Amino acid sequence: MRGDNVRKIIPSDAPLKINHTDPAAVERLSGRLKQWIYPAALTRRIVVVCLGTDRSTGDALGPLTGSALQKYRSTRFELYGTLEEPVHAVNLEDTLQQIRTRFHNPFVIGIDACLGQASSVGHVIAAPGPVRPGAGVNKKLPPVGDIHISGIVNIGGFMEYFVLQNTRLHLVMRMAELISESLYGALHGE
Repeated sequence: MRGDNVRKIIPSDAPLKINHTDPAAVERLSGRLKQWIYPAALTRRIVVVCLGTDRSTGDALGPLTGSALQKYRSTRFELYGTLEEPVHAVNLEDTLQQIRTRFHNPFVIGIDACLGQASSVGHVIAAPGPVRPGAGVNKKLPPVGDIHISGIVNIGGFMEYFVLQNTRLHLVMRMAELISESLYGALHGE
């Protein structure tokens, strides 16, 4: 058998990095998320925490994703972080405490925007482990999630606050749509 016809087996704990313009992005992201969510959903409550603020275009990925997920009105997960009620640096610790109080050993999915290299802008990354909110702007905030989904919304490394403020809303909205559709599909077995 020729090597290029052999399908690569990707470990389920390997991060997935996918461009939001990939025609198979929803299917691929949903498939990877299912691998992590399905076993947890059998015994744990799923909690989605969408991080960010609507006061910065680049940092609005989380709240936009949360608002898109909220429209589905699903009973399969709890949702924190929408445009109406964002979860951001000021209320993050209180929100995490509320989650710990309300749910016993929840499976938390953290969603946040991040900055990266120019060649990675527009990519969504799903990976095991928590997201580290505020890292791109040198803030020390608690990590969030058993798994996380990050969207690389712009270039990092210099004047991060300015860069986040000047990120194209169209890109952020497209990425939020991709994440919400993929996550909903993973949670509902689609």
